[in-house]
Amino acid sequence: MSLQTFFNPKSVAIIGASRQKGKVGYEILVNLVAGGYPGKIYPINPKADEIDGLKVYPDLVSIGETPDLVIVIIPAQLVAGVLEECAKVKAKSVVIITAGFKEVGPEGKKLEEEIVRIARRAGIRFVGPNCLGLISPSHKLNASFGGDLPVPGGIAYISQSGALLAAILDTANANGIGFSSLVSIGNKADIDELDLIEAFGAQRETKVIAGYLENIKDGNAFVREAEQISNKKPILLMKSGGTEAGAKAASSHTGSLAGGEVAYESAFSRAGVIRCDSIKEQFDFAQAFANQPLPKGPKVAVITNAGGPGIMAADAIEQKGLTFAKLSEETKKKLAEKLPAAANVHNPVDVLGDALADRYEFAIDIVLDDPNVDSAIVLLTPQAMTQSKETAEALVKIAKKKGKPVLACFLGAAKVEPGIEVLRKGGIPQYDCPESAVATLYVMSEYVRWRGRPKRVVRLFSVNRRRVESIVERHLRQGLLDIGEAEAKDIIEAYGFATPRGSIATTADQAANIAQQLGYPVVLKIWSPDILHKSDVGGVKVGLRSEQEVKDAFDLMMYRIPKKKPDAHILGVLVQEMVRTSGKEVIIGMHRDPHFGPLMMFGMGGILVEVLKDVSFYLAPLTAEEAKQMLVNTKTYHILKGVRGQEGVDLEAIAEGLQRVSQLVTEFPEIKEMDINPYVVGAPGTTSIAVDARISLEKK
Repeated sequence: MSLQTFFNPKSVAIIGASRQKGKVGYEILVNLVAGGYPGKIYPINPKADEIDGLKVYPDLVSIGETPDLVIVIIPAQLVAGVLEECAKVKAKSVVIITAGFKEVGPEGKKLEEEIVRIARRAGIRFVGPNCLGLISPSHKLNASFGGDLPVPGGIAYISQSGALLAAILDTANANGIGFSSLVSIGNKADIDELDLIEAFGAQRETKVIAGYLENIKDGNAFVREAEQISNKKPILLMKSGGTEAGAKAASSHTGSLAGGEVAYESAFSRAGVIRCDSIKEQFDFAQAFANQPLPKGPKVAVITNAGGPGIMAADAIEQKGLTFAKLSEETKKKLAEKLPAAANVHNPVDVLGDALADRYEFAIDIVLDDPNVDSAIVLLTPQAMTQSKETAEALVKIAKKKGKPVLACFLGAAKVEPGIEVLRKGGIPQYDCPESAVATLYVMSEYVRWRGRPKRVVRLFSVNRRRVESIVERHLRQGLLDIGEAEAKDIIEAYGFATPRGSIATTADQAANIAQQLGYPVVLKIWSPDILHKSDVGGVKVGLRSEQEVKDAFDLMMYRIPKKKPDAHILGVLVQEMVRTSGKEVIIGMHRDPHFGPLMMFGMGGILVEVLKDVSFYLAPLTAEEAKQMLVNTKTYHILKGVRGQEGVDLEAIAEGLQRVSQLVTEFPEIKEMDINPYVVGAPGTTSIAVDARISLEKK
C-alpha cells in the first residue's frame, strides 16, 4: 500500500477533537485549520455539535464517506474499537497520537499488540501510537500538535522522539528551513523508519531524508533498502540508544569489542547513510543537500573580505582532507585586472575589507568559472562599508547560473542579518563559522565518492562446506555451543586457511610422542570446551624443546588447571608445532549482531587486541575493496604496510582471509562469534598461518 494518502489526503477525520484549548484534540484541529489545509475536515466527538465553526460528527460512520486520513486522540483502551470502526468504513490510513501502549509496560504492550492485529486484518496502515503526528508543508497539512506549519522545502524528517521533533520544528521555523514532510513515528508498531525512507525515496519533492532514531527494527532490510535509496538521495541520521549489553556477554575478542554502536556505524557505512552527531550538524548538511548541486570533486575555493576567516577556512579544508583549489593562471590574471592591488588573487581570494557587493560579485563569478574549482565558500565579515544584503543577492544570482555548490559564512549578527535572510530565501546555506561550511562540503564530497564506488562484487572461494556442516551439526545436536580449538581449525582449514600441525594428547607420554613426530619446539594448549581464554588459567606453554619439557608441562597443566577451573571438562592437551614464520600478528574475527547480522573485525592480534583496541568493523559479506578498506581504517595499517625501510607484510593475504571468513559466516548463520588470533602474516609470497581459532555457535 502506498503511503501517499498520509501526506496528501483529500479529507481528514480527527477522532477525539476537543473544544478545550490546550487539549491535544483541540491543538491538532486548530493547527490543521491554521495551516490552510484545503481538504475536508471531520472532527469526531459524540459530546459536541461544533468546534470553532466546524460541524462535529459523533463517529466515523455518520460522516457518510471514507476519510483519507484518520487522526486518533482518545484513551488507549478505546483505540482498538476505533480501528474496528475504521475497518468498517474502509479507512486505510491512520495516525494514532494516543500514548499508553508498550512504552508504559506489559498492559500497554497487550493493547498495542491488539491494535496491530486489527490493523493487519483490515489492511490498515498506521503511524504511532504515542506520537506527535505528521506534517506535509507542500500540501498544507499540519496533523500534529508540534507547532506551526513550516515552509515547503526539500527535507523529509523522521523522528522516533516527538519532543525532539517539536524542538526541530521550532528551530526550523525560526530559521526558515523548509520541509517536504515531517513524521513522528512514536512506538512504530506498524509504519517504521524503513517504510518512510522508502516513501520519501519515491517522493519527488523530497531531496534529502533526515531523521532521529533510537533503534532499527529490521537491520538487514534497512541496509538493503537504504543502500538503494542512498544512491538517489542522501540519508542523514542521528542515532542514539546504543547498548553494550551484547558486548559484555561476548566470549570472543571480536564480540567484546563489537558494541551496538559499532554495528550501527558499520551498517550506515555500508548503506551510504551519513551519521550526524547533533541537530545543528544535521541541518548544516541537510540544507546544502536540499538546495545545492553535488560537487564534482573535492577542490574548494574560498572568497573572503578578511584574512583571518580565510585562513580558518584553509586550515579546515586541509584538516578534513579536501583539496585547496589551485586557481588557473587565467583566473588569477582576470582577478588581478579588476581587484585592488592589495587584494590576494590566490586561493583564498581576499577581496579586502572595503569590498562592496560589486567586487564580491566579480570575484565569485570569475572563481566559479575556473575548471579547477568544484565548490566555493563565500566568507563575509561586517565592516563599515560592507553591503551584506546586496552581496547576498549577488551571490544567489551567480550561484544559480554556475551549477556548483556554493556555501556562505556571513559572520556576525545584526549587521549581516539582512544578507542572511536573502541567502535563506535564495537557497544558499549559511553557516556560523568556516569550519561548519567546510565540514558540510567534506560530507557532500564523501557522499559523491560513495555513490561512485565500484559495484559490489563478492568473491566466492572454493571451500569444503560439507566438512564444516558435519562439525556444526554434531555440536548443535549434542548441545555444544563452543567449538574446541582443534575442530575450529578444521573449520577454517576447510575454508582455505593454513594452520599449525598438531594433535590431541590425553597422557604425558602421548604428548611427548606427538611432539617427537612434529619436531621441536612445540606448543601445548589445554583442550576444554569450558575454557575459552586458555592463557588466563595457565593453559598455554610455548617453546618446549624436549621430551621432558613436554611431559612436565603436560603434568603441570593437568594438575593446576582443574584446581583453578573445577567445573571445566578437560579433554586433554593440544600439542602443536610452534610457528616460526616471521611476521606480524593480526586478528580476523566476526560477531553476529542481532539486528544487522555478521559483523567482521580486523586489527592487530595477539594479546594486544583488547588493549590497543585498534580495530575496524564492516558488515559481511565483504568485497575485496571493503576488506582492503578495513585494513586501511586501522592506525596500524602503516606498520603492516612497512615503515622506515621495514618490509611490509602480505596485505592481500589478510584481505583474502577476511573475505574467506566473511564467506564462512555468511554460509553458516549458526556461527555466532569467531576469532582467528593470532593470524601470523609474513612478507608477500610467504604462507600466512592461523595459529589459534575460536568459534561459538547459536541455535537457529
